[in-house]
Amino acid sequence: MPGGGAAGAPHRRLAPGRLVLASHNAGKLREVAALVAPHGLQVVSAGELGLPEPAETEDSFLGNAAIKALAAARASGLPALADDSGFSVAALGGDPGVRTADWAEQPGGGRDYAMAMAKVAALAAPQADRRAWFTCALVLAWPDGHTEGFEGRVEGHWVQPPRGDRGFGYDPMFVPEGGDETFGEMDPAAKHRISHRARAFALLAAACLPPAG
Repeated sequence: MPGGGAAGAPHRRLAPGRLVLASHNAGKLREVAALVAPHGLQVVSAGELGLPEPAETEDSFLGNAAIKALAAARASGLPALADDSGFSVAALGGDPGVRTADWAEQPGGGRDYAMAMAKVAALAAPQADRRAWFTCALVLAWPDGHTEGFEGRVEGHWVQPPRGDRGFGYDPMFVPEGGDETFGEMDPAAKHRISHRARAFALLAAACLPPAG
């Protein structure tokens, strides 16, 4: 389980410098780079370094994020941050959840999120329950195998048809609680303030990152 070691042990602090984002997702790279920049960290993606994507074999967001973060840290010799996030629908028992990206996989390779959103809507539409949520697990790993893990969640509901061309993934079909715009319609700065990733990042920053400048 990712974390700071024994109960009550202090979290490990990250020094300013380079940080590998254990992802090949350009949308995640943009969001994470914007979040860590005030802390004196320069992000390089696993894709830019030519690192392979490890198999995500765990059944939890934190478990899969730890796999990715540890693989990138050990391969690069640098601290690495991994994000495992997913979209969950109450009427589907929490699916697609940890298999969020798998639902978008195409037979010939690549991911089609328009197809995935249509699948979610088709399966969930017969149910009256429109509740949905995004979960984000962030795991920070060092080359020596130490990890720190944090999780954030944002509640809301799903809509069909999807709206907006901002964000990525399932953003166009999710309206956060108390709002009327989807994540795909919102200004990116407004999304960053309330998103599941921002909530997980706030916990990580308080525990492990250098003070923001």
